[in-house]
Amino acid sequence: MGKLLTTARLWLVMMALAFSSPAFISAHVTPRTVLHRLSSTSSFLNRTELWFNQTLDHFSPYNHDKFQQRYYEFLDYFRIPDGPIFLKICGEGPCNGISNDYLGVLAKKFGAAIVSLEHRYYGKSSPFKSLTTNNLRYLSSKQALFDLAVFRQYYQDSLNLKLNKKGENPWFFFGVSYPGALSAWFRLKFPHLTCGSLASSAVVLAVYNFTEFDQQIGESAGPECKAVLQETNRLIEQRFETNKKEVKALFGAGELEIDGDFFYLLADAAVIAFQYGNPDTLCSPLVQAKNAGNDLVDAYAKYVKDYYIGSFGSSVQTYNQKYLKNTTPGEDSADRLWWFQVCTEVAYFQVAPANDSMRSSKVDAKYHLDLCKNVFGEGVYPDVDTTNIYYGGTGIAGSKIVFTNGSQDPWRHASKQISSPEMPSFLMTCHNCGHGTDLRGCPQSHLNIEGNAQNCSSPDAVHKVRQQLVEKMDLWLSECQSTTGRNYI
Repeated sequence: MGKLLTTARLWLVMMALAFSSPAFISAHVTPRTVLHRLSSTSSFLNRTELWFNQTLDHFSPYNHDKFQQRYYEFLDYFRIPDGPIFLKICGEGPCNGISNDYLGVLAKKFGAAIVSLEHRYYGKSSPFKSLTTNNLRYLSSKQALFDLAVFRQYYQDSLNLKLNKKGENPWFFFGVSYPGALSAWFRLKFPHLTCGSLASSAVVLAVYNFTEFDQQIGESAGPECKAVLQETNRLIEQRFETNKKEVKALFGAGELEIDGDFFYLLADAAVIAFQYGNPDTLCSPLVQAKNAGNDLVDAYAKYVKDYYIGSFGSSVQTYNQKYLKNTTPGEDSADRLWWFQVCTEVAYFQVAPANDSMRSSKVDAKYHLDLCKNVFGEGVYPDVDTTNIYYGGTGIAGSKIVFTNGSQDPWRHASKQISSPEMPSFLMTCHNCGHGTDLRGCPQSHLNIEGNAQNCSSPDAVHKVRQQLVEKMDLWLSECQSTTGRNYI
């Protein structure tokens, strides 16, 4: 996720975009949202579920508990026996198959197998029958990275047995959003287990007060749309002061008793238009309403209900903190799980900047901390300093990692945007280049088969980055080939 999709909630949305079927989303998710439905069978390369026994606690010599973790494989393009293996990391949402995006094109080009592992706790890979705060203590990026390492060795050994061979195939890791961060962090922590990584829209920097997020939304909107959005927010807040019940009902959000939850919903609804490459879906009707002298609050309410809750597939319920307290595992538990990760490791608190904000000032750090306490109990807070010390933030000291970002994506400000010799960072610049554009194409909120980029306002910008990615992959995969079977560093 997401998820990784705008808020913790939006993150979730993004994951669903990449991996879900009758379900979510991701974002990343990605935040609190409903998984998108990918109804067409062509949306997936494979949806056949496979399972293996995963270690519950990789850091305890005494806890030997296991749980069933779901994964998928796609072997149609695999060059037997020595072709590369691409591992696509699932993140903050159910993983319901291997989506048919640009990774399939890469697999065909390189003769690669694709495997994809569901993130612990999400979807059907829950270690517990109850998601109480205590039972979530094994939910972390650190445990997830060891899951990937253990699974990678398990799959390699299984493949060797199946093909009656020895040695190692070259591996390459992929991820978007939070999984993009996991992809980068895996190469950082386990360089001997992958030839390289793609970290697409990878949020490697844990951020407490993420004010750059809203600043990017303003830039992506452009002067005219930004001004109308800000005016709309002011009008909503003015009307809210006199009759909050009526305003919540107008947006179909009467169930949201906590005011901050309601204003978070309104902020997310705007964010996803830019994050997932559909800016005109939001800006056009609002600017038209402004020019025609129509009620901007009514116009925004129509957008939220028709697009964000309607065709995009989000849900008002996911913004309700009562809902986040639900401890029953299931496809819809991703929001609670991702918020736990947000509240313990990475924060990404999308707070209103002091000036020139695109969201209500009620969405501040206190709102987020109160949510963490209300949903998970006392003593739960994001230790972002420890997270950034452990992984390095945007100063990550890795190698053979490709970072990619879309110019309109607010999450790029938590990613590595400055290139270094061993870690190039590429920016795709176009009107609708958002989250995960290199793998998803445009727009990013509905699956484009094989990541078709023709609907990007500048397809060449995407194609150029993809070509640079292919060149790096070709070099790094060739460099890690060896007669001993393991020479990845």
